[in-house]
Amino acid sequence: MRNLILPLFLLLSHWASAQNSYSYSPPVRTSDGWETADMRLNHMDTTRVYQLVNQLSAADHPLNSMLIVHKGKLILEEYFPSDQRSTPHDLRSVTKSIRSLLVGIALDQGLIDDINDPLSKYLKEPLPQKNLDPRKNEITLAHLLTMSSGLDCNDWDQKSLGQEDRVYKKKDWLQYTVDLPLIHEPGTQSFYCSMGSILIAKVIEEVSGLTIDKFADTHLFGPMGISNYQWGHTKKKEVISAGWRIYMTPRDMAKLGQLVLDKGKWGSQQIVSEAWIKLSTSSHTRIDQMDYGYYWWLIPFKTETAAYRSVTATGNGGQYIMIFPELDLLAVFTGKAYNSAKGQLAFPIVRDVILPSLKPAKD
Repeated sequence: MRNLILPLFLLLSHWASAQNSYSYSPPVRTSDGWETADMRLNHMDTTRVYQLVNQLSAADHPLNSMLIVHKGKLILEEYFPSDQRSTPHDLRSVTKSIRSLLVGIALDQGLIDDINDPLSKYLKEPLPQKNLDPRKNEITLAHLLTMSSGLDCNDWDQKSLGQEDRVYKKKDWLQYTVDLPLIHEPGTQSFYCSMGSILIAKVIEEVSGLTIDKFADTHLFGPMGISNYQWGHTKKKEVISAGWRIYMTPRDMAKLGQLVLDKGKWGSQQIVSEAWIKLSTSSHTRIDQMDYGYYWWLIPFKTETAAYRSVTATGNGGQYIMIFPELDLLAVFTGKAYNSAKGQLAFPIVRDVILPSLKPAKD
């Protein structure tokens, strides 16, 4: 999460060139379970939002979608181009935050006894064959969730043996990962490590007897009415199920954000326990000077008049679920700026446009 919240004018070209042609329409209500509302009647000062969407419609930018949900209602839904509502989008590492929800469900069901249990209690195979170290037996599920396993696994360091692009070239991802050398004491330092989340997915598969997609469909997506999604990977060769990531529509991404906002409930159904939502979205470590929970980033936003801390799922290219519990607000973005700073465009949009547009509710 380095170099966050760059100035908006640096990330959006041709900012001043568009004509005032945007015409707002409230999101369409469908059968997907979302209540919709008119942004103009929902404590929003629409001036900045109108200007933003008007400029986005004409500017060169990497956004594919932008959605806002306030007080449980979808109030803004824009796509670039405009025909992508039903198109599942590659969520990249937003999938990690979804895996966190699945861990909570497995814990709620008693499939996992304690997140402080050692990985070896649940993952019987593969066992380390190289770089044998008794401290590997001390790696817990919580260490994987906080990316503090101590293994030489850092996606942001091209020299790291466990850097994800290196691992993708290996035949057996799991064996290669558990064979990585231990370079830190487990639980002492956190480095962004995608392979740890794949080990977590494998644990869920082992304890449930279901592949990760079946477990998610049965216990998370199905109960929430999420059906237009798929699992896959950009790697062309066959990928193990634990390594799959999710392709999902922005509206369904927003459902998962609302689930967190509502402390694990969707409608009247408790999908994952309130205790897990609280625990997983609390700060347990820091990665690159940013607070981090269990696969959720805790990112601060400071406007001209106030400061807020978000609970955020992030994915390469501009995929975000940004949740502001104290404002009963969430924003969803998808994008195509893979491996580019332009993938951060959502941050100045939220800081400079969405948050300042909220008006205090009248008593």
